Amino acid sequence: MATALSCLAQARIHKMNWIIGAVCALAVSAAAYWKRSLSLSGMAAAAVMGTVYFGAGNVFWFGILLLFFISSSAFSKLKASRKSEAEKSYSKTGTRDAGQVMANGGLGMAACIGHALWPNPGWALFFVGTMASVTADTWATEWGSLSKKPPRSIMNGQPIAPGTSGGVSLLGSSAALAGALFIGGAAGLLGLWSGQTAYIHPPLLGFIVIGGLSGFAGAMLDSFLGATLQSMYRCPVCGRSVETARHCGEDTVPQRGWGWMNNDMVNMISSLAAGGLAVVMGSWLY
Repeated sequence: MATALSCLAQARIHKMNWIIGAVCALAVSAAAYWKRSLSLSGMAAAAVMGTVYFGAGNVFWFGILLLFFISSSAFSKLKASRKSEAEKSYSKTGTRDAGQVMANGGLGMAACIGHALWPNPGWALFFVGTMASVTADTWATEWGSLSKKPPRSIMNGQPIAPGTSGGVSLLGSSAALAGALFIGGAAGLLGLWSGQTAYIHPPLLGFIVIGGLSGFAGAMLDSFLGATLQSMYRCPVCGRSVETARHCGEDTVPQRGWGWMNNDMVNMISSLAAGGLAVVMGSWLY
């Protein structure tokens, strides 16, 4: 009898988690749509994603996703007028669509579902690595765009035009490391609260190190892929190397890279690698 009541109580709690997750995710995504941080498709994707993160996970999973989204959205609005010229070279803008939402949080959602179906510490480690990577990359882009010095190519160190894929700057790289450490610290604190990080010793410092190193490595890989394999185009009017199919009102010309390797794919591959690195690093701290 006691066992049956316990199962019933757990089922009710589980159902309530999905309801809470749906309400919170819809509220946050609708607010982001109103603030033009998300497009309509981005709002729908974010609402579904947030529901899964809380319903299949808990405050550890949902909280990290929320911190990434709020911080990244806030920084995208920071001195937006100064970033407008660089953003003309990007395939995506500060208003994120469904593709960007999935590229940034899709792997984490898969890890959350995986953990719910087959509980294992590796899922949480992978999740922290992926989220640290996308946060680091986003912070680097938003803050790097404000650098007073032109970025330099990660391949040869030569100055390149702002907004060019594969460019790095001291300000952007510092922001990348800060973003990765931010997610690592948040993972440690939220994990202690939810009991999600009991297998890492020490939990807070361990996740700060794991998030910081894996996230920063993912951001650097993102820049490397952006400088080598990402599809880039040349504007026939201004001659700039851009990610977009049109620039200066004209169709651009393919310049280099693989056609399918757009910015979203670069983000996903980089965060996948960062997640794998986090799992490897975490195995040393079990």
